[in-house]
Amino acid sequence: MSKEEPRVFSRDFKLGAVRRLEAGENVSALARELGVARQLIHTWRKRVLEGGPEALRGKGQPHAVPLGSVVVAPASAQARVAELERMIGRQQVDLDFFQRALRHIEGRRQPSVGLGATASTKSSER
Repeated sequence: MSKEEPRVFSRDFKLGAVRRLEAGENVSALARELGVARQLIHTWRKRVLEGGPEALRGKGQPHAVPLGSVVVAPASAQARVAELERMIGRQQVDLDFFQRALRHIEGRRQPSVGLGATASTKSSER
């Protein structure tokens, strides 16, 4: 008994299936028509949602291209990394602002008069 070769699908085939699924076609009927497992179509859809069409491998194309000992990520992964780095930068700016505001408020607090007494801030001078 000989082993059956695994089927290889082009990126265009996979994108076509995902587009049809997104257009509202029934996944079971689509899978039967294309001769693939439903789960495979869902896997392709997940990859497209996470990384765009580039995330789908074509025939024999790797997800990342080895360049010596360094692995270069696909463009969609690089874009995601850049987006996350911008988000971290914005969060750091917010954190710095709130830390300065807290130091400012703590510097304005008057020490308590005695044990158990509550410290207070100066009242606004209206």
